[in-house]
Amino acid sequence: MSSTAPAALRRTSLYDRHARAGAKLVPFAGWEMPVEYTGIRQEHVAVRTDVGIFDVSHMGQVEICGPQALEFAQRMLSNDIRRVPEGGAQYSLMCREDGGVLDDLFTYRLADCEFLTVTNAANHEKDLAWLESHASEFDVDVRDVAASFAMLAVQGPRARRLVARLADGPLPSRMHCVERTVAGAAMMVCGTGYTGEDGVELLLDPNDAPTVWDAIVAGGATPAGLGARDTLRLEVCFHLYGNDLSEQRGPIEGGLGWACAERTGFIGADAVAAVRASGPEEKLVPFTIDGPGIPRQGNAVLGGGEVTSGSFSPCLERGIGMAYVPSDRAGPGTQLEIDVRGRTRAATVHKKPLYRKGS
Repeated sequence: MSSTAPAALRRTSLYDRHARAGAKLVPFAGWEMPVEYTGIRQEHVAVRTDVGIFDVSHMGQVEICGPQALEFAQRMLSNDIRRVPEGGAQYSLMCREDGGVLDDLFTYRLADCEFLTVTNAANHEKDLAWLESHASEFDVDVRDVAASFAMLAVQGPRARRLVARLADGPLPSRMHCVERTVAGAAMMVCGTGYTGEDGVELLLDPNDAPTVWDAIVAGGATPAGLGARDTLRLEVCFHLYGNDLSEQRGPIEGGLGWACAERTGFIGADAVAAVRASGPEEKLVPFTIDGPGIPRQGNAVLGGGEVTSGSFSPCLERGIGMAYVPSDRAGPGTQLEIDVRGRTRAATVHKKPLYRKGS
């Protein structure tokens, strides 16, 4: 009888900072990552009201460059990359021929024929293989550059002011990127994030990440873990791959038709167009629990449907989530019943986002 030892978890260059801060470290997508430091609620509120910093160095990066880089990106990504200027960013999906979602991605246009695509950590190897398998059809180079980058997310109402004080020039506007020196380190500063708050994401040499982290924390940022990152994104209804998106469902039922430009001929465009034309059988909807109870992924929606993401909302102070339900039950105001650990909980469908600033 043979046995295979589990693969060792990878650690980011900030592991020592997390351990020193007393973070609770957990396995995530093959990495040992901080899920919380002082508590998910406190970290969540810090991002909503002030500024937090996340280590998201587990994310992957793929460089696409060459004479036909634009044509290749247009074929592989669902959005219209031609509309992105140099120094711009765009959200898109990567789909199978049948429209199933392989991943959701941010792509930065660094130059006329050079792009940097950020992949979800759990999908990086799969995404890279998919891109490489189609690259031979184009005059393009696809390179795995994940080892070249650490990635920090500085998010919250005070995030940009804090980073600006450490930078050698103006920060980019939302959905743009620029090269800057921050806290003495050269990096790419991106006007993107996953919290629903203003802020930036920093892509830099892993060796420089600890010094930059220290400078931003010294400026007042609260270290925040993956737990707060999840509750923050859920309050504003941002999708999490593996929960709300998968190869078994397409962009239209996931509410991401706005990120699909079928006219570009991306892989899966015909399938996506067909669902858009006929209407999806089910739709992803955000909901709140009307009383006690915290929904979780996999909870059944009575009468058809399934919760894909669920948690307690620190800002709304109730259980919230997203679920796929039959399309005729997807309208805002629709009443749902959800089986939460064997108890039926009443819920209400809402418009996105569930949390709005000032509400």
